Amino acid sequence: MEEVKHARQEGIEFQVLTDPVEFLSDGSGWLKVIHCVCIELGEPDASGRRRPMAIEDRIFDLPLSVAVVAIGTSANPIVQSRTPGLATNERGYIQADERTQCTSRKGVFAGGDIVTGSASVILAMGAGRRAARSIDEYLKTG
Repeated sequence: MEEVKHARQEGIEFQVLTDPVEFLSDGSGWLKVIHCVCIELGEPDASGRRRPMAIEDRIFDLPLSVAVVAIGTSANPIVQSRTPGLATNERGYIQADERTQCTSRKGVFAGGDIVTGSASVILAMGAGRRAARSIDEYLKTG
Protein backbone atom coordinates (compact mmCIF):
# COMPACT_ATOMS: atom_id res chain seq x y z
CA MET A 1 0.00 0.00 0.00
CA GLU A 2 2.99 2.31 0.47
CA GLU A 3 3.43 2.51 -3.32
CA VAL A 4 -0.20 3.50 -3.78
CA LYS A 5 0.14 6.18 -1.12
CA HIS A 6 3.25 7.60 -2.78
CA ALA A 7 1.65 7.41 -6.22
CA ARG A 8 -1.35 9.40 -5.01
CA GLN A 9 1.03 11.96 -3.48
CA GLU A 10 2.58 12.28 -6.95
CA GLY A 11 -0.83 13.07 -8.43
CA ILE A 12 -1.61 9.67 -9.92
CA GLU A 13 -5.32 8.99 -10.38
CA PHE A 14 -6.20 5.30 -10.39
CA GLN A 15 -8.85 4.02 -12.79
CA VAL A 16 -9.65 0.61 -11.35
CA LEU A 17 -11.82 -1.94 -13.13
CA THR A 18 -11.28 0.03 -16.31
CA ASP A 19 -10.04 -1.35 -19.62
CA PRO A 20 -8.52 0.92 -22.26
CA VAL A 21 -10.03 0.05 -25.61
CA GLU A 22 -8.64 2.53 -28.13
CA PHE A 23 -6.20 5.44 -28.31
CA LEU A 24 -7.30 8.25 -30.63
CA SER A 25 -5.24 11.05 -32.14
CA ASP A 26 -6.23 14.55 -33.15
CA GLY A 27 -5.56 13.65 -36.79
CA SER A 28 -2.06 15.11 -36.71
CA GLY A 29 -0.49 12.28 -34.76
CA TRP A 30 -0.98 13.74 -31.29
CA LEU A 31 -2.80 11.73 -28.66
CA LYS A 32 -6.19 13.22 -27.84
CA VAL A 33 -8.37 10.70 -26.01
CA ILE A 34 -8.56 7.11 -24.88
CA HIS A 35 -11.80 5.15 -25.07
CA CYS A 36 -12.31 3.06 -21.93
CA VAL A 37 -14.86 0.52 -20.81
CA CYS A 38 -15.69 -0.26 -17.20
CA ILE A 39 -15.33 -3.88 -16.24
CA GLU A 40 -16.56 -6.11 -13.47
CA LEU A 41 -15.17 -9.35 -12.14
CA GLY A 42 -17.16 -12.40 -13.21
CA GLU A 43 -17.65 -15.64 -11.35
CA PRO A 44 -14.50 -17.53 -10.37
CA ASP A 45 -13.28 -20.12 -12.88
CA ALA A 46 -11.87 -23.56 -11.97
CA SER A 47 -8.64 -21.96 -10.74
CA GLY A 48 -10.55 -19.52 -8.54
CA ARG A 49 -9.67 -16.51 -10.69
CA ARG A 50 -12.45 -14.04 -11.38
CA ARG A 51 -12.21 -13.00 -15.03
CA PRO A 52 -12.76 -9.36 -16.00
CA MET A 53 -15.89 -8.79 -18.09
CA ALA A 54 -16.73 -5.57 -19.94
CA ILE A 55 -19.87 -3.70 -18.95
CA GLU A 56 -20.88 -2.80 -22.50
CA ASP A 57 -23.03 0.22 -21.62
CA ARG A 58 -20.34 1.76 -19.36
CA ILE A 59 -17.98 3.28 -21.93
CA PHE A 60 -16.28 6.62 -21.41
CA ASP A 61 -13.61 8.82 -22.94
CA LEU A 62 -10.61 9.99 -21.00
CA PRO A 63 -8.99 13.09 -22.53
CA LEU A 64 -5.20 13.03 -22.40
CA SER A 65 -2.13 14.13 -24.28
CA VAL A 66 0.38 11.55 -23.04
CA ALA A 67 0.06 7.86 -22.31
CA VAL A 68 2.71 5.71 -20.70
CA VAL A 69 1.94 2.10 -21.44
CA ALA A 70 3.40 0.13 -18.55
CA ILE A 71 2.71 -3.54 -18.96
CA GLY A 72 4.86 -6.59 -18.51
CA THR A 73 7.98 -7.13 -16.46
CA SER A 74 10.56 -8.03 -19.04
CA ALA A 75 12.17 -6.26 -21.93
CA ASN A 76 10.16 -6.42 -25.14
CA PRO A 77 12.63 -7.34 -27.89
CA ILE A 78 10.53 -5.52 -30.49
CA VAL A 79 11.55 -2.11 -29.13
CA GLN A 80 15.25 -2.89 -29.38
CA SER A 81 15.00 -4.66 -32.74
CA ARG A 82 13.07 -1.75 -34.30
CA THR A 83 15.31 0.98 -32.89
CA PRO A 84 18.77 0.81 -34.45
CA GLY A 85 21.59 2.15 -32.30
CA LEU A 86 19.81 1.50 -29.02
CA ALA A 87 22.29 -0.11 -26.62
CA THR A 88 21.08 -2.90 -24.35
CA ASN A 89 22.67 -4.86 -21.55
CA GLU A 90 23.24 -8.62 -21.37
CA ARG A 91 19.66 -9.17 -20.17
CA GLY A 92 18.20 -7.26 -23.14
CA TYR A 93 17.19 -4.20 -21.14
CA ILE A 94 17.77 -0.75 -22.61
CA GLN A 95 20.81 1.06 -21.24
CA ALA A 96 19.89 4.51 -19.94
CA ASP A 97 21.73 7.09 -17.89
CA GLU A 98 20.47 6.88 -14.29
CA ARG A 99 20.41 10.67 -13.92
CA THR A 100 18.88 11.72 -17.26
CA GLN A 101 17.29 8.53 -18.66
CA CYS A 102 19.08 9.28 -21.97
CA THR A 103 19.80 6.22 -24.07
CA SER A 104 22.55 5.64 -26.62
CA ARG A 105 20.24 6.99 -29.32
CA LYS A 106 19.88 10.76 -29.54
CA GLY A 107 16.41 11.93 -28.52
CA VAL A 108 15.39 8.56 -27.08
CA PHE A 109 14.78 8.29 -23.33
CA ALA A 110 13.85 5.19 -21.34
CA GLY A 111 12.90 4.23 -17.82
CA GLY A 112 11.00 1.69 -15.80
CA ASP A 113 11.02 -2.06 -16.36
CA ILE A 114 12.52 -1.76 -19.86
CA VAL A 115 15.65 -0.36 -18.16
CA THR A 116 15.70 -1.94 -14.70
CA GLY A 117 13.73 -5.12 -15.10
CA SER A 118 10.86 -5.77 -12.72
CA ALA A 119 10.80 -3.05 -10.05
CA SER A 120 8.35 -0.82 -8.20
CA VAL A 121 6.01 1.68 -9.77
CA ILE A 122 7.63 4.39 -7.64
CA LEU A 123 11.03 3.73 -9.22
CA ALA A 124 9.41 3.85 -12.66
CA MET A 125 7.69 7.14 -11.77
CA GLY A 126 11.01 8.59 -10.65
CA ALA A 127 12.55 7.56 -13.96
CA GLY A 128 9.60 9.16 -15.74
CA ARG A 129 10.15 12.44 -13.91
CA ARG A 130 13.87 12.43 -14.71
CA ALA A 131 13.12 11.59 -18.34
CA ALA A 132 10.51 14.38 -18.54
CA ARG A 133 13.06 16.93 -17.31
CA SER A 134 15.62 15.62 -19.79
CA ILE A 135 13.13 15.63 -22.66
CA ASP A 136 12.14 19.20 -21.81
CA GLU A 137 15.80 20.24 -21.83
CA TYR A 138 16.42 18.32 -25.06
CA LEU A 139 13.49 20.05 -26.79
CA LYS A 140 14.58 23.48 -25.57
CA THR A 141 18.22 23.12 -26.63
CA GLY A 142 17.79 20.86 -29.64
